[in-house]
Amino acid sequence: MIIFEANISISLIDFFKTNLEKINTIEQANELLKEICGINFFFNNEEEFTKLKSKIEENTQAFEEPNRRAYGDFQTNEDLADSVAKYLCKGGVKPELVIEPTCGKGRFILAVLKEFKAIKKIVGIEIYYPYVWETKFGILDLFLSEKHSCKPEINIIHADIFNFNLKDLAAENKDSNTLVIGNPPWVTNSELSTLNSNNLPQKSNFKSHKGIDAITGKGNFDIGEYISLQILRNFDKCKGIFAFLVKNSVVKNILHNQWQSKHQIGNIRKLNIDAKKEFNVSVDACLFLSNFNLTPEYICQEIDFYTQEEITEFGWHKDKFVYSISDYNKAENLDGKSPFVWRQGMKHDCSKIMELDRFNGHFINGFKQEVSPEKNLLYGLLKSSDLKDEVIDSYRKTTIVTQKKVGQDTSYIKKEYPQTYNYLDSNRAYFDRRKSSIYRGKPPFSIFGIGDYSFAKYKVAISGMYKRTTFSLVLPENDKPLMLDDTCYFIGFETIEEAQIAQKILNSNIVQAFLKAIIFFDAKRPITKDILMRIDMEKAYNLLGLETKTAENSDWKLFGNKFEIKEESTSQMSLF
Repeated sequence: MIIFEANISISLIDFFKTNLEKINTIEQANELLKEICGINFFFNNEEEFTKLKSKIEENTQAFEEPNRRAYGDFQTNEDLADSVAKYLCKGGVKPELVIEPTCGKGRFILAVLKEFKAIKKIVGIEIYYPYVWETKFGILDLFLSEKHSCKPEINIIHADIFNFNLKDLAAENKDSNTLVIGNPPWVTNSELSTLNSNNLPQKSNFKSHKGIDAITGKGNFDIGEYISLQILRNFDKCKGIFAFLVKNSVVKNILHNQWQSKHQIGNIRKLNIDAKKEFNVSVDACLFLSNFNLTPEYICQEIDFYTQEEITEFGWHKDKFVYSISDYNKAENLDGKSPFVWRQGMKHDCSKIMELDRFNGHFINGFKQEVSPEKNLLYGLLKSSDLKDEVIDSYRKTTIVTQKKVGQDTSYIKKEYPQTYNYLDSNRAYFDRRKSSIYRGKPPFSIFGIGDYSFAKYKVAISGMYKRTTFSLVLPENDKPLMLDDTCYFIGFETIEEAQIAQKILNSNIVQAFLKAIIFFDAKRPITKDILMRIDMEKAYNLLGLETKTAENSDWKLFGNKFEIKEESTSQMSLF
């Protein structure tokens, strides 16, 4: 049966029929229910009390619950919630106060009520009204079905966590042994904006990103991360423990931020769960644990939740952020600054218009329309999925390159390439619908991530999206360079010999070992510019040069003697 769009059990229906029949006021009802299960203000107003009584009599039929997964709403199943509570109990956690900031259907509240016997107070906060009632019904059902020696004061609050006063809640309970537990939304702010959701924090650059980082990818953040940081900022000086189910990327970002924020947390652990099994979703997720009110720590143990097997230890080590401290200790001498500037490929956010397939000498756009642009502005295009081989000399798609540098005036296209202009102009509406602010105020048909470096004949490139660190040598077609999209990173050269040497360095065992130590392969984009800029290729060059004394037939020997380290010049090839 459904009441307030929330599921209610048959046993509760019978309970309400029996008990509310003799009760006429909301005050009497709330007093009875608090005595049974500890919930303050089970009914918040007369309307709720009257509506429940009438619905019980109507015997309302069930309805289909809305799918809230689009909002990052992955409700914790009972078994997982119980397992987490048991794990905490086994670890010596004895909370007096339990807070669940986004309590959903109340699975964690029910789990801690079953497991911990010294709880004095529980606070659950939930924005979705039907879940508030589902939580209340679940708690009442639990107390009616089982005898509990522990009956804490319980407040289930219908509120938006983004506007809730966590600071006062922390201050009021500073001396209580606190467990902040939960499963916040697994969705980013931009995804919620796309869904036109109102469940968003106030717009702010809360990580203090600068310049272009603030308006592109780094300005996007996970809602679970935002909520986690609010908890840490308000409760890190309280006694107790923090336990959240979050995506792995959230833990990585929080720990990375810890170097600057210095939250008073320690004993930091990341217990990996099988999200496919627990939530039927393909994402890497974990139980994130840390203790409050400790000297700030910067290292996290990564453990398998089910087997308790330790996987790695990651975090800040020797002033560097690394994935595996043990592996890093073996390869740390390569951690420095790249003598090259790694570049991201071009970005246009208009693939159906800008990217063309070749078919029998014709060009077909994303709408399966044949188009005939002049070939001067057409370049071969490689995406992440194309960077599979060590040498790339072919491509699937072409792209129209409208500019040679960001912000360049594009009016020349109309005069010099009228067919291309007519095609772009006829599809101007698609360009105007691009949402990114980087195109605002720019010339028509603007692209981004373009510069002199884009037109280097030879490139050494890698995908940012895949869990492999093989670097590909990208060759030109008839002396015309190939372009890469913004999921790829590259460095460019004017001679094939220079590019081959750079590729040999990057694919060498010592560089690959270093990358293994610092890359978080469970990230959505494991390889980033920040990662690549840490590779000190000059040190790798010298180390590989020393290896040739004992490795007479090494691949490096074929190239290493052709060049010497030179003083930095104005060209990209400052290393050679």
